[in-house]
Amino acid sequence: MTKLIAGLVQMRSGTDPARNLSDACDLIREAAGQGATFIATPETTHLVQKDAEAIFPILKAQDEDPALPVFSDLAKELGIDLLIGSMAFRIGDRKAVNRSLLFGRDGSLAAHYDKAHMFDVGLGAGETYSESTHYQAGERLVVADIVDAKLGLSICYDLRFAYLYRRLAQAGAQIITAPSAFTVPTGRAHWEVLIRARAIETGAYILAPAQGGLHEDGRKTWGHSMIVGPWGEIVAALDHNDPGILTASLNLDKVAEARRRIPALTHDRELVGP
Repeated sequence: MTKLIAGLVQMRSGTDPARNLSDACDLIREAAGQGATFIATPETTHLVQKDAEAIFPILKAQDEDPALPVFSDLAKELGIDLLIGSMAFRIGDRKAVNRSLLFGRDGSLAAHYDKAHMFDVGLGAGETYSESTHYQAGERLVVADIVDAKLGLSICYDLRFAYLYRRLAQAGAQIITAPSAFTVPTGRAHWEVLIRARAIETGAYILAPAQGGLHEDGRKTWGHSMIVGPWGEIVAALDHNDPGILTASLNLDKVAEARRRIPALTHDRELVGP
């Protein structure tokens, strides 16, 4: 039986990257102290700032961001596989990427994934988002090796695109991460349903660390970080939006079992029609 202990970090990141970095490191250490060997943080771990005029003077290029060597050293010190759910990096004067970063147990940057689907929506009551205005969408699926498992990467709004998860699972992912900063209206209505659906469809563990609460920039996020198993069962979940951690033991043999019982990943058909 192949098992690993996963830890999710739930945050309420603000507008000060240094403070967010310190908070993230404290929570990562706490999760490692509870035995987690794979730990994931939420989307925009280092900075939540919805005002583009305020965020671009702060953003760094990836090779200039001071948080990366800190996270690298922490992964090596703790002997963990560490997924920083996402950080924004400047790639142009008014353009950035929203990028997940996977650090191996030796501190090396093992993989990265750029959010593919931009959150361009209008939720009503004046709550609108247009990520594509300032963020460049990723164009590449990513499956990476961690100790004892294959890991598929996604970010937040990607949860609504089942084909991405199917392709990750068909590429061998046993665990798929969905670090998020869901809004309160969409979180209340769709968060649990989407995570469980993606787990059932893929026969994979879905790990969803989240931002939660009222942020300094006025944004409100849902929290309720979750780990869902390959049969769609809730393995562990937080019932609040406050900062904290969530840990659980994952039995990766259950991935193979779920896919054997319902081999839907092998049943694709090319259909004709509109």
